[in-house]
Amino acid sequence: MTDLNILLVGGTGSIGRHVARVATAAGHSIRILSRRGDGADTVRGDLTDPASLADAVRDIDAVIFTHGTHGAEAGYRDVDYGGVRNVLDAAGDRPLRIALMTAIGVTYRDGAYNRSNRAHDWKRRAERLVRASGHDYTIVRPSWFDYNDDDQHELHFLQGDTRTSGSPADGAISRRQLAEVLVTALTSDAANRTTFELVAERGPAQTDLDPLFCALEPDAGIDGAKDADNMPVSDEPASVREDLDRVTPRA
Repeated sequence: MTDLNILLVGGTGSIGRHVARVATAAGHSIRILSRRGDGADTVRGDLTDPASLADAVRDIDAVIFTHGTHGAEAGYRDVDYGGVRNVLDAAGDRPLRIALMTAIGVTYRDGAYNRSNRAHDWKRRAERLVRASGHDYTIVRPSWFDYNDDDQHELHFLQGDTRTSGSPADGAISRRQLAEVLVTALTSDAANRTTFELVAERGPAQTDLDPLFCALEPDAGIDGAKDADNMPVSDEPASVREDLDRVTPRA
């Protein structure tokens, strides 16, 4: 396994804290983005301020995004989407391996939740930026955190984003296992350029995730493999189309 210098975005959150422990145990070096930057493993920077991210991206090999916000649409636009855009812009042409966490059901646009704040739409736009960027990546869409029963740890990777109830009926995953998948994906060739929904079913946790990664269909284009074609780029806001064009490498 190659030891990586990882920028962790969202490292002070409930998922990020698990990611930091898992990545450190695997031998990686972690740099946690923080607005205060007052910890031993932190670097000062604000996701909504591109100019503040130069130190955060210096000499990194990989980025794990576990950040997120709640509330009005502006937060999802500026943080969930804008944070990914700003880190990619700050990194420039530096080769990166990216692990991005979004959410199960992110392509379902007609639910009450997305209609109220467009959270899914903005998270999906963040996915598209990562795919368009030319960087190596894995996009993980976790189900409901820590709704697992005690015997529910067998991981399943799904594609097509067909679970759209907007409730724990869509599936459950422990925060710890989600962190393990995000970190493991960074050094798995089979995980590269894949997007999947992550759930746990009854059974023991697998010790080797590569067979699960190998069974995935790789992405082709700016949406995940098997995703619904229900968000035409031509209908997107001009600023989003401009962002996509800017991050896309030139031949």
